[in-house]
Amino acid sequence: MAEKKYCEETEKLARIAKALAHPARIAIVQFLTKQDSCYFGDIHEELPIAKATVSQHLKELKDTGLIQGEIEAPKVKYCIDRENWKLAKALFKDFFNMELCKKKSCCK
Repeated sequence: MAEKKYCEETEKLARIAKALAHPARIAIVQFLTKQDSCYFGDIHEELPIAKATVSQHLKELKDTGLIQGEIEAPKVKYCIDRENWKLAKALFKDFFNMELCKKKSCCK
């Protein structure tokens, strides 16, 4: 049986949604949106979780492209990746602006 594939936009939206599917990652993104950039230590100070856990969440957000990191030895500085942020906003906007079926109730 041939493997069914989703369109590229659907795949991207799903990856972004998965990356945002944890409260710590939401908190990291919310923190970074209020900053031009900040260091790992600043992010860690904001969250009630261990440094190693913060690192894992930063990696997930970075792998998705929502944030970017720049090494300034011995520290790493993070910020929102503005291009990918715009893409994510557009994908979610399109998703949540889809027309619903015209029936008033489709589950009865």
